[in-house]
Amino acid sequence: MKATYVLLCVGLLVLPATICQSPAERDSYTECTDGYEWDVETQLCRDINECDTIQEACQGVMKCFNHYGGYLCLPRSAHVVTAPESSSQSEPSVPVETNEAFNPCPVGYRAQGETCVDIDECELDMHDCQPSQQCINTVGTYTCQCPEGYSKIGIECVDIDECRYRYCQHRCVNVPGTFSCECEPGFQLAGNNRSCVDVNECEMGAPCQQRCYNSYGTFLCRCDQGYDLGPDGYSCNDVDECSYSSFLCQFQCMNEPGRFSCVCPDGYELLGTRLCQDVNECETGTHLCGERQVCVNIHGGHQCLDSNHCQDPYVQVSENRCICPVVKSECRDMPFSIVHRYMSITSERSVPSDIFQIQATSVYPGANNSFRIRSGDENGEFYIRQINNIGAMLVLARAVTGPKEYVLDLEMVSVSPLMNYQTSSVLRLSVYVGPYAF
Repeated sequence: MKATYVLLCVGLLVLPATICQSPAERDSYTECTDGYEWDVETQLCRDINECDTIQEACQGVMKCFNHYGGYLCLPRSAHVVTAPESSSQSEPSVPVETNEAFNPCPVGYRAQGETCVDIDECELDMHDCQPSQQCINTVGTYTCQCPEGYSKIGIECVDIDECRYRYCQHRCVNVPGTFSCECEPGFQLAGNNRSCVDVNECEMGAPCQQRCYNSYGTFLCRCDQGYDLGPDGYSCNDVDECSYSSFLCQFQCMNEPGRFSCVCPDGYELLGTRLCQDVNECETGTHLCGERQVCVNIHGGHQCLDSNHCQDPYVQVSENRCICPVVKSECRDMPFSIVHRYMSITSERSVPSDIFQIQATSVYPGANNSFRIRSGDENGEFYIRQINNIGAMLVLARAVTGPKEYVLDLEMVSVSPLMNYQTSSVLRLSVYVGPYAF
């Protein structure tokens, strides 16, 4: 059996894959460290490829990668860039001698006196790093480091797509060496430059014409009462309420920005917000009647009439009553009394319509009373409907339009068979038709 001699190298840095021996004994050296085997042809220690010699060295989804003196189990997507094969097995370390053909230090070291010191490949420009990479010296070797945002694949630096890791809440934009986050409309980046927070557009000059309501990621425009939101979703258009209905106002509807108002004709005043009420000028004192005149209120105005209505042969016995004295011969065929009354109706009043009731104030015993229109109804627009022996109703038979005035003599004829007596009295009714249909 061939003897094996192993010398301890005092004062030298010894790596795990190195066995120190003297040059004279190299021909008899056959023992290598773990993970290496003796190569008879090259007379050197050679790395063992455990991925080939060990059955199922890595289990599951892991992949076997051979390594100097051993092996690694890594994910199948992993990529391992191996360094140049170390010559530590073929160049054992020995104490430094002045023999230039023999290098007593392993790769990455140089002899300095009786010791081996690390070589700074980065400083001596003895590396093969790419221009975009940074050389970092390590004990016995060096590494090529890629800039931040890049990963090393083989000898190249490849940009890392950070967007794959969903760092951004909304949108991620990958750029060489880094990334940026963007937010959907209605949001803005938070202080961490990754999250998105809602933007209050109402406080940032949203284009709403009237009212703005912020909501998550957007905003809503709304209009005041009396306006409709325009097709653009921002502007507010006035609603013409008057065009919706002709019954909003009793007389006339006036559209205004955001609202409407009702107006009344001359001689009327607004009752509430929509109805019109006649102004009684005779009560308010706004008439222009003289001292010898009587103010009569009518729809939309007033009339000034002489206080003495009686015409010869009638004489005035009270404010509105005239009588024809029996002592006057011309009074025999004329109504005994005339009572003046006044009323006002609106235009286009529905027909037939009861407008005035006649009531006898004095009745002779056993007398029969009848009622008729004595004069003033030449066009047949009115008629009398008798209710009983002492009363009747004046009826509007046809629609009339004002302004217009009718003077109707409504006569009550009394006949007494017992006393062989006949008399009559007239109610002279002035009917004023207003110019408006309300």
